[in-house]
Amino acid sequence: MGRKISYEPFFRTLKEKNISTYRIFKLGLNSTTYYRIKDGESVTIETIRHICEILDCDVSDVVECIEIQE
Repeated sequence: MGRKISYEPFFRTLKEKNISTYRIFKLGLNSTTYYRIKDGESVTIETIRHICEILDCDVSDVVECIEIQE
């Protein structure tokens, strides 16, 4: 078994805060970064910090580490 990073909390947080894709771009998130997250690709911890700042939330509201079954 292993673990991987999931960005599902990010999308839940956007929904809970009623923030559209358009609005998150206006708030300062780069579209390339958004689509990297949407595709499950890695982003830097600095990017996670920036997202937390934009959304006024904690890291756990953006990412989670989940167990994967092999």
